[in-house]
Amino acid sequence: MTPEELADLVHLRRARDLIDRDYAEPLDVPAMARAALMSPAHFSRKFRTAYGETPYSYLMTRRIERAKALLRQGISVTDTCLAVGCTSLGSFSSRFTEIVGETPSQYRGRDHRHHEVVPSCVSMVVTRPRRRAVTA
Repeated sequence: MTPEELADLVHLRRARDLIDRDYAEPLDVPAMARAALMSPAHFSRKFRTAYGETPYSYLMTRRIERAKALLRQGISVTDTCLAVGCTSLGSFSSRFTEIVGETPSQYRGRDHRHHEVVPSCVSMVVTRPRRRAVTA
């Protein structure tokens, strides 16, 4: 790995940390790129190469991950949507369904007591949203 590639990874990590920390804030690619000290287009290409998904996709995965935790606690779908930084309930529900495989209401309505006995660090890994392959 060249020194330039290593420096890029350091900057990309800074942007990824920003997303992880401020997922509920209004974040866009230019703001993320500023954190990485890169132009938006260059940042998007480098981020996708390094992490296997676009910056926006990573942000939405983090938001859905946090939303799942709130829904398991019984928080309403609307309050969860707003708490994780989404402004459109319809877009939130569509993305949640795409990533999780069921609607937020269906997920909230399921019995989640089996997660209560699992340490939170393990639960976070097990319940982490995974993108599903699109079938045409």
